[in-house]
Amino acid sequence: MRRIFILSLVLVASCTQALKLSKDDSPVVLSHQLITAPNPGERGGFAIKTMYYGSGTDKRRAAFRDSVTIKTKTVDASPFVTTEPANAKAREKDWGFGFNKFPINGRVWYPAGDGPFPLVLIVHGNHDPLDYSDPGYGYLGELLASRGFILVSVDENFINGNLRGESDGRAWLLLKHLEDWKRWNDSAGGPFYHRVDMNNIGIMGHSRGGEAVGIAAAFNRLSHYPDDANIKFNFNFGIKAVFAIAPVDGQYKPAGVFTPIQNVNYMVIHGSHDGDVSSFNGLRAFQRIKFTDGKPWFKTAWYVYRANHGQWNTVWGNKDNGPRSGRYLDLRGLISPDEQRQFSKVMIGAFLEATLHGRSEYLPIFRDHRVAGAWLPKTMYITRFQESGFKALATFDEDVDVTTGSLPGVTLSGDSLATWKENALSLRTGNDPLNTNAVTLGWNNHIRGDDTTKLGKPASYTIAMSDSLVSALNVGPASSVYLSLAPTDAKPGPRAPARDTTKKADSTKKTEKPPAKKPNVKPAKDSTPVDLTVEVTDAAGHSARLPLSRFGAPRRPLEIHILRRRDEEQQRFPTQYELVLQTYVMPLADFVQASPQFDPAHLRTIRLVFDRLVAGTVVVDDIGVSASATPFVTLGEP
Repeated sequence: MRRIFILSLVLVASCTQALKLSKDDSPVVLSHQLITAPNPGERGGFAIKTMYYGSGTDKRRAAFRDSVTIKTKTVDASPFVTTEPANAKAREKDWGFGFNKFPINGRVWYPAGDGPFPLVLIVHGNHDPLDYSDPGYGYLGELLASRGFILVSVDENFINGNLRGESDGRAWLLLKHLEDWKRWNDSAGGPFYHRVDMNNIGIMGHSRGGEAVGIAAAFNRLSHYPDDANIKFNFNFGIKAVFAIAPVDGQYKPAGVFTPIQNVNYMVIHGSHDGDVSSFNGLRAFQRIKFTDGKPWFKTAWYVYRANHGQWNTVWGNKDNGPRSGRYLDLRGLISPDEQRQFSKVMIGAFLEATLHGRSEYLPIFRDHRVAGAWLPKTMYITRFQESGFKALATFDEDVDVTTGSLPGVTLSGDSLATWKENALSLRTGNDPLNTNAVTLGWNNHIRGDDTTKLGKPASYTIAMSDSLVSALNVGPASSVYLSLAPTDAKPGPRAPARDTTKKADSTKKTEKPPAKKPNVKPAKDSTPVDLTVEVTDAAGHSARLPLSRFGAPRRPLEIHILRRRDEEQQRFPTQYELVLQTYVMPLADFVQASPQFDPAHLRTIRLVFDRLVAGTVVVDDIGVSASATPFVTLGEP
């Protein structure tokens, strides 16, 4: 047997493809530190206390049997977590309780002080149920407690293993924890009496727990369970922040639709080299979050190059599909566990400081991560961002007319484009829709002919607005233009020469032959930096122009190889990259600085001019404007 095992390792090694990673631009992109607030990933000034709460009778977990400070009652989760009778019986024998008596177990890190302190719950996802997951967020507990938050790592290991479709049960159980916390906060003489700020609650989840926190945010506002209206809900907690770590999405669909989420601050992070949830499923949740109540919310998504699924949790490690998965997962390109967890400390700290402590000085990192280069581990990031004040001019989801925008009074036009089409986006697996459309714009400014250096005027794409629309949107000096964009590797051929339509055709002149087909040779990967010009024009015709790169790094697709074997990778994934669009937030004040005669209050057109790269293709989505009440930190010239 040992000989067969060694032989299999040799065969795997012989089939292992060469390590391929995109060139790291972080020494340049992360070379600035413009936010002067304290590093949110470093410990704060509070002394840290710890405690456990739980049933006090746990068969497997000594901490929740012998070390609990507060004993909790069990809850009946059987309407939300189900399986076949034989499996349910076996699980009851293993754990000592059935689905009708789930324990409320949590390990707590909290600040020494009177408070009240914001309350944050984090819940793990599916993993080996006996390789307990809840201790794996202790590094976050210590950080957050020192910074004035109460962190609870929720024990749901008894749901792990061979269950499916239980994400709603994970979410419901999280809300039952909050019911106990409300009671403890209201109970005179208890250890947490009036020490919990129940109006400032955050919930965080990893993997299936990442989907569960979105479901919990939805259940928190509902009066009845969507799958059985005989079950009433009465939660309505002050959940203001939802943080998803490498979440799954769509394992629970109430009424057959993806769970709607609205009116919370939301952040999702995902690693490019995730060997378990191999597509950025959380982008789908990010896309569908709505802000409807007029309050100041924001949402953000971060794609972390070379991060994996398990290293966010100190228990899970780097083998995303169990101890043996290192034989087929390519672990060579991963960032270190310390780097990955340093990122999560910085971003979770900044997110919770901004949303639960009201520290607006941390908001600029979500608009443009380059302003906090000293805090972030040196890898590459692609980020999305949107505030509740965002007004969409073009999301490309409304109809099939490529000339109309998302609001009356918006018209879209192209000039000299080789490619112009609106199409649905999908995740890396190819058959998993992102449930949103975008516009694909391709250009080649070369003129086809003998002179290969001849260029025509640059191609462009224009978003025009009517006078009444600009007035209704209240666009002004404090406003910003938003768009999300990703370059691709597609490169259209040269454009045809312009024809003089005023002259009659010469019937004696031979028709120009089309260019001969070139041999089918795969071209070398283009490494030319991608950039374009963003031009804004007011009603008087005054224009201001800035390069897109001033507001962020436009990158070609980041290369991803999760598996050791090239043939398996190509069979499983249609592309060796995930198409993640980068959001560019462009303050109109920056354009005024570049061209003082431009009047942002009378903005009429936003034009993308493809004049900084001869040929290329980009995917663009969510073009709009927004006014921000919080100050900006900008890099200025790139």
